[in-house]
Amino acid sequence: MTAAVPPLPDFAAVLSAAARIAPHAQRTPVLRSRSLDDFAGCELHFKCENLQRVGAFKFRGACNAIFSLDDTAAARGIVTQSSGNHGAAVALASRLRGVPATVVVPEGAPAVKLKAIAGYGATIVRCAPTMAARVAAADALVARTGGHPVHPFDDSDVIAGQGTVALELLRSEPDLDALLAPVGGGGLLSGCALTARTLRPDLEIWGAEPAGAADAHASLQENRCITDMTAHTICDGLRGHLAPRTLALLQRHIDGILVIDDDAVVEAMRLLWERLKLVVEPSGAIAFAAVLRHRDRFAGRRIGIVISGGNVDLDTLPWQAQA
Repeated sequence: MTAAVPPLPDFAAVLSAAARIAPHAQRTPVLRSRSLDDFAGCELHFKCENLQRVGAFKFRGACNAIFSLDDTAAARGIVTQSSGNHGAAVALASRLRGVPATVVVPEGAPAVKLKAIAGYGATIVRCAPTMAARVAAADALVARTGGHPVHPFDDSDVIAGQGTVALELLRSEPDLDALLAPVGGGGLLSGCALTARTLRPDLEIWGAEPAGAADAHASLQENRCITDMTAHTICDGLRGHLAPRTLALLQRHIDGILVIDDDAVVEAMRLLWERLKLVVEPSGAIAFAAVLRHRDRFAGRRIGIVISGGNVDLDTLPWQAQA
């Protein structure tokens, strides 16, 4: 028997999220590069969420979820699990709200992201590097402390907050032909897809996923959430798996998911550093990598690309490791 899908956010929830987070979140720029247009063979519009607070789009969803709570619920504290960017986002949003936060972090998470979580004042609890271990540890904390859980992607308020990325992009660039965003757990892509499909029903919407963690692509093919795949990818922010909410939204709204190998991600990441002069992490470069790998599909068109984050360890850049 197919499990019932939890309540899904709608476009009104995205609009509410935009108003709620406006005092706290950055309105990130949309950048262009003539040299990258020429290289890709299309007109590229980069929505730079690497310039968002905490260096990633995750602040939007975390901020919306935490500021949606009533005072009594918020005062009990916030609990989440994250490999990095969402944890930092929850830590900062909780600090802004004036409530404590605890973040379960898997072993092996990037040091730069751990430093950010701690720097924003959250308590860190370590766990084994599996999604099951992360979920179990977070659930145990919620049961013991009574804290409010803010899931990285399986949360309607988080998804609505992430949808504000596409809201801003399409208000700035209303004539795009296609929109591409990374997909891990699906919060960003599902929120953007919901928003884009409402504002522009004719717009093509594509996810970009690493080949070493292509569970979202497989989940859409099999019409179920695949949760037992072991991820092997440089894109540490895309190692999560879909949840019923995000799967349902992607099934309704996207045109497909493009699977990209890590070598292509590193190539795209380096180009963004060189040409846009921006610090972009591997997960943030994958949508651009998808355009480069599928030039014929996007040739001559106006393409919106979400650069999802820019938190990298500068001592272990991927092209240094390849040298």
